[in-house]
This record gives sequence, structure tokens and C-alpha cells, in this order.
Amino acid sequence: MKITRKKVLITLAVVLVGAAVVFANFRFRKEQGKEVAVEALKTRDLTSVVSASGKIQPKRSVNISADVMGRVTDLAVNEGETVKRGQFLLQIDPRNLESQLQQGQASLAAAESLLEQQRSAVITARENLSLAQENLKRQRDLWRQELTTRESLDRAETDVKVRESEVRQAEQQLRTQDQRIRQERAGLANARYNLSKVRIESPIDGLVTRRAIELGEMVVIGTMNNPGTVMLTIADMSVIEAEIEVDETDIPSIRMGQTTKITIDAMPDKSFTGKVTEIGNSPIQTTSAQAGQQATNFKVVVTLDGQIPEVRPGFTCTAEITTATREKALAVPIQAMAARELVFDKDGKIVRPPKDEKRPRRQAPGTASAEELPAGQTRKETEGVFVFRDGQAVFTPVKTGIAGDKYFEVLEGLKEGDQVITGPFASVRELADGDKVKLEKKAEPKKS
Repeated sequence: MKITRKKVLITLAVVLVGAAVVFANFRFRKEQGKEVAVEALKTRDLTSVVSASGKIQPKRSVNISADVMGRVTDLAVNEGETVKRGQFLLQIDPRNLESQLQQGQASLAAAESLLEQQRSAVITARENLSLAQENLKRQRDLWRQELTTRESLDRAETDVKVRESEVRQAEQQLRTQDQRIRQERAGLANARYNLSKVRIESPIDGLVTRRAIELGEMVVIGTMNNPGTVMLTIADMSVIEAEIEVDETDIPSIRMGQTTKITIDAMPDKSFTGKVTEIGNSPIQTTSAQAGQQATNFKVVVTLDGQIPEVRPGFTCTAEITTATREKALAVPIQAMAARELVFDKDGKIVRPPKDEKRPRRQAPGTASAEELPAGQTRKETEGVFVFRDGQAVFTPVKTGIAGDKYFEVLEGLKEGDQVITGPFASVRELADGDKVKLEKKAEPKKS
């Protein structure tokens, strides 16, 4: 088939027209820029919340351990029962301790009888001394009258010395026996105290949250390397606390008395209020194997308001601590925040290239540019938002305050009514300062 010159020109014209259409469409789209969603800033009420999980615990809990060894002969409570202070709980076999008490009573009686004997001996010794002294006096009178011998006088003087020694010895034995009586009485009191330990009563009003023994079991007392038998645990549920683990980054914002919302996993349909009553000063200790895998957490205690009859120690809970509130604060959407490298002059003002200057390819945030800066200028990564102005995305540094669920508080950099670019996420991530953008077209409602 013979191709004429006319057909070739027509084909070439069609190709050129198609290329022109494609080029014009591409140029038009490039000039218009990416489609973005914007949101006009306005004031909002913001609440900053720190969330953490933990467990429900009573403020006061008592572990009842064995103070004496023996077999449980009477057990009056079950796990889950409510008890009052002074209520009988259990008893340990008292026979061994009763025998010790009887032995102590007998020893005390014998010691008191011996004490009476010692007192009589002291009286007798003193009377004998008195007789010896009178005899000495007579012998001395007779000696002066030369009516007695020297031997009789010496014998009388010796007799007085012997009787004085007997008095001192009897008095010393009396004092020794008196101390022995005190020792026997102390031993008897200790035996009575040990016997009182076999009958165990509740030290507080509360709930029996644990019963670790059964009737007839042996209980032992604790030693240095072996803890004693914990028989019962009683918890005072009138004051309930939530012990939660808070990340170290949130601890500086937590203060005593801050209002907290508590949600208990076992009671998902209810929520409770409380206040922060304790903030740990040291991190929660972990084992060496876990130390490198877990974040550093601190214990925070929240005391719940009122009583909750259905709650039990050990329930898992989630706490939301209100750390700050702002009324009618200028708020920027969290998804609008981004970080970019900006150039600042020596006065701290942003240096932007002229609008008609071809900008270099934007580098990833945090990457230092190879381009050398004039003297006095510095480059640093800055947090801010892209503001929609005259078809351009203008990156504006922002100083933020507290963070709510969806918004940051704006302290500096923006004003009410500014249109900030909030999406799409990929567009915000790839935007550079000065990029051309256009507003995203809203989908028209479907006609029914």
C-alpha cells in the first residue's frame, strides 16, 4: 500500500495534539499541586490524660501467721466471709502450752514457799546476833571488874562476828530468792501469753480474702530462713486503692490529688473516681532477665472514692489520670503536626528562599543538608504544621502545651482561623515548605 504525504502529515498532527494534551494536563496538575484536607483552628476545651494499668488492693491488709506451733483444732471462718474486730477465727491445740503454764505455776509456788523460809531464817539470824551482842556487853562489864577471863571475852566477841555474818548471808539469800520469784513470775506470764496465742481473733474489720489452712493441719512458726505459716489474710475493704504502673515519661506530669477515672476489668459497665495519693520515688524493681526488655515504670497509688462491695483484691484495672485541663484553648489537630529542618538566622528568624527560586530536593526530616549556609545561619529540626496560604503549604513552627485525645494546645505560632493541613497522612508526610497544594474536593451527597 502506498502511503501518501498527506496521510503522514495527518498522523503526525494527531500525535502532536495528543502529546500537547498530555503535557498540558500534567503541567496543570503540577501547577495546582496535591489535594489536601484542611481544618480551621478554633478554641476547644482540652483535657490531658495519662493512662496506666494495675491492680485493685485494699489500703490495709493483714496476714495472720502462726505464733505457736501446733495442730488447728477449731476453724470458724471460710474464705469470703466478713469478720469484725475481735471475732474468733481459729484455735491451735493448747495442751502443750497448758502444761507449760501449770509447770510455771508450780515453780512459782515452790519459789514463794522457799522465800518464806528465807525470811524466817533472816529473823532467826538477827535474834541470834542480838543475843550474842548482849553476851558481849556482859563479858566486857565483867572484864572491867576483873570477874571474867580473857578467853570468855574473846569467845563473846567472836560469837558476835559469826552471828553478823549469818545475818548478812541470810539477807543475801532472801534477796536472791526474791529475784528468783520475779523470774518465775515472768516465766509464768510468758506461758500465759503463749497460751493466749492459740486462740486467734480478727485484728480488724474486713473480708477474709484468703484461707490457706484446713481443720487438722499443722502450723509452724517462722524462722530466719523459713517463713511461718500464713493461715488467713484479712483485708479492710472500706478504703480501696488502685496500684498502677506509670511510664517514666508520664511521671513528671502527675501530682498528688489529681482526679482519676478507674475502670475495673471485672466490672466493665461501671467506672469509679479517685485521687492520686502516692507517687513512687524509685522505679519498680524487675529481675535481671526482664530488666533489658521492660520499660522503666513507677508505682502510683490512687485511692478510690467510696466503697465498692463487689470488688476483690487483685482485680485488674485501668486508670486515667487527669493531669491538666484547659478551657477555650486554641487547639491544633494532632495529625497536622510534623517535623522539618528549617534555616534560622542569627536573630532566630526563619530564612525562607524566594518564591521564584528553585528549591532543592527536600531531604528526610532529621537529615543534615550538604548545602553550606551563610555565616550566622543555622539549620535545626523544628516541630510545626503546614498552613494553607494562597495555594501553598507554609511550614509554621508551633509551640504546644498539653495534649488531649485529638488536639494539642497551641501556645505560640498560630492564631484562631488559620487553616492547617491535616491530611491525607501521606501528603502531610511528604510536604515541603512552599509546595503548591489545593483543597480536597468534598464528596457530594448521593441523591436518593
